[in-house]
Amino acid sequence: MRCYNFSAGPAVLPLPVLEEARSELLDYRGSGMSLMEQSHRGKPYMAVHQEAIDNISKLLGLTDSHAVLLLQGGATAQFAMVPMNLRGPDQTADYTNSGSWAKKAIAEAKLTGAVHIAADTAGEKPARMPRTEDLQLSPGAAYLHLTSNETISGVQWKSFPTADAPLVADMSSDILSRPFDVSPFGLIYAGAQKNLGPAGVTIVILRKDMAERAPESVPLFFRYKTHLDANSLYNTAPTFSIYLVSLVTRWLLGQGGVNGIAARNEMKAAKLYDAIDASAFYRGTAAPEDRSLMNVTFRLPSEELEAQFVSEAEKEGLKGLKGHRSVGGMRASIYNAFPVEGVDALVAFMKDFEQRNG
Repeated sequence: MRCYNFSAGPAVLPLPVLEEARSELLDYRGSGMSLMEQSHRGKPYMAVHQEAIDNISKLLGLTDSHAVLLLQGGATAQFAMVPMNLRGPDQTADYTNSGSWAKKAIAEAKLTGAVHIAADTAGEKPARMPRTEDLQLSPGAAYLHLTSNETISGVQWKSFPTADAPLVADMSSDILSRPFDVSPFGLIYAGAQKNLGPAGVTIVILRKDMAERAPESVPLFFRYKTHLDANSLYNTAPTFSIYLVSLVTRWLLGQGGVNGIAARNEMKAAKLYDAIDASAFYRGTAAPEDRSLMNVTFRLPSEELEAQFVSEAEKEGLKGLKGHRSVGGMRASIYNAFPVEGVDALVAFMKDFEQRNG
């Protein structure tokens, strides 16, 4: 029996996707072997590779100005690749510091050049995202970097800022969860393991002209242009991870695309936040106006009760609710593939737990 997986990532995948992958695992469409065993340049895999790219393009409404890259190394590798490729030797890059993942991006960017912190809300409680009026942008900045959703503190940009410089965003935990305008973004990156598939592949949405910025000193493999020119096949691609991305994005299109899944995500999050707000026993940790639709964070009256809550929830098949070790508390991650029934089960458990322990 499958549990309800509230893990922040690697995260829940759509059940139909897992079932289809299982059916094709040993013999991919009559080829006599698994797709994992086939050449990354053979016709069966090339069709999968292109479908993943085409599905992502369709879901995001991309035009010819932007391309989809399928890379490796997770968002962590992008923390380094972004400044290496997009910031000139005499340029400053603007970064917003909104929490743990933004801090990691900033630390990496500082290793190779000048960084200006345009806004810093990382230490604020309740957790929140920067406001437009918080931003102090650098003239002539190479780009403005933001983290669209902070998984640890449970806050999310509800509308993206405007700037003269191109926007660059780490969207690892909320990509394809809601509609937005791609045109102001020079680059978007996202590890797949929360909303797009399993760990092992990183999605990069690149405005094509940005690929020309990389200095000649950047090694070929770490240049976006290298992968753009090679259609993300410069080296052996993580074929099975990309196969699952193709299935997940196909499933998303069948759910009504980004607009369809966004409506479901809003409904799921509202159920949880309503349960928190209706109680004096549970306390949300994010500013209400910035609450994430993907990661719902909350506390109980004591750490002892929190440990009891996690233990009892796991026995009920509600797994992965323990908050990040750096902040404690609870975290319910309800990404695109997380079922509504799982949210209902958690709300019912929360009410029962409060009745018994409140």
